[in-house]
Amino acid sequence: MALIVQKYGGSSVADIEKIKYVAKKIVETKRKGNKVVVVVSAMGKTTDNLISLAKQIMPNPPEKELDLLLSTGEIVSVALLCMAIELYGEQAEGFPGYLAGIKTDAFYTKARIQKIEPSKILEEIEKDKIVVVAGFQGISPENSITTLGRGGSDLTAIALAGAIKADKCEIYTDVEGVFTADPNKVPNAKLISIISYDELLEMASSGAKVMQSRAVEFAKKYKIPFIVKSTFKETGGTMVKEIEFKEGAVVSSVAIDENQAKITIFNVPDKPGMAGKIFSALGEAGINVDVIVQNVGKENFADISFTVNINEMEKAKNIVEKVAKEIGAERVVADPDICKVSIIGIGMMNHPGVAGKMFTCLAKCGINIEMISTSEIKISCVIRKKDGQKALLELHKEFIEKS
Repeated sequence: MALIVQKYGGSSVADIEKIKYVAKKIVETKRKGNKVVVVVSAMGKTTDNLISLAKQIMPNPPEKELDLLLSTGEIVSVALLCMAIELYGEQAEGFPGYLAGIKTDAFYTKARIQKIEPSKILEEIEKDKIVVVAGFQGISPENSITTLGRGGSDLTAIALAGAIKADKCEIYTDVEGVFTADPNKVPNAKLISIISYDELLEMASSGAKVMQSRAVEFAKKYKIPFIVKSTFKETGGTMVKEIEFKEGAVVSSVAIDENQAKITIFNVPDKPGMAGKIFSALGEAGINVDVIVQNVGKENFADISFTVNINEMEKAKNIVEKVAKEIGAERVVADPDICKVSIIGIGMMNHPGVAGKMFTCLAKCGINIEMISTSEIKISCVIRKKDGQKALLELHKEFIEKS
């Protein structure tokens, strides 16, 4: 008998027929002699629709109330899925995040899990029930509902699997697993059968939409292996686990992030402490900064550019404008018309010349590189958004299809 955590994303429970299909799948898993805990997302585009409703009230709704609103999407899915499971003859117990024991900090809209107290879940499992937990949410120290950020149901599933010491963690989605690129954008993308935490983490942070990056980070930290597979196909699947070295392909995947914006601060006084003031202010506001470039200072001034998620562009720009006035910088410009293309692979650590090959490939396409960021297993280039699709296809052809 195995204890299994299964997570079903919004596309898997987008309508009543799909909810019934998922319920049958869960019941079949239990009847094979397993104990099952299910984490479920909101139906289809529910979260987007709820955000739209909030913005009809005010353009920038207060985050505490927004979290309360958004949490309802997953609770609807929990209730309907429990009904469907009971329709097929098994007992189900549904929990919102706070009743499942998911304790978070009070950073609304992207709260971090502090601890999980799974006693109620374990009690219901012992009663031979299927437990269904609302993904994407928890409760703050002040007993307010919080959400874990986009894709937060992945994090809920991984964290619960660790907390209850599950034997398996299965992430079900609308694709067969992790591909060498987004198959909707690259027709020749190939399924990856096994991938390391590090590679998937870099893919997620580079715009690949298979998994939330924080969920992969959590899995890596606590060594929780999991599989990503299709809800509606029995074939395929990608195993995600610790891999120290991989023979073969130097680059395992290519990704694009079109939800990036660039902010540039012109004529920053070129002296110690200026960058610290800028990025400390952004950090205090909970804004993640990705690529950072500072040009060589001249006449005691320098320009600093960095990228953020496009949804946080205005918030970041407002913060930086205040700091710019304090430190005597000239002006701040926000640019939403950029994207980031990346190549990722553990094999890059032992193969020199990969960066040059990437830059040459983009140059042959007539694509100008505005910013560059590197790690041991990833190289990212910020380019114009209009060139993004072309860059993605050419890089995939160069590094994946030719290898």
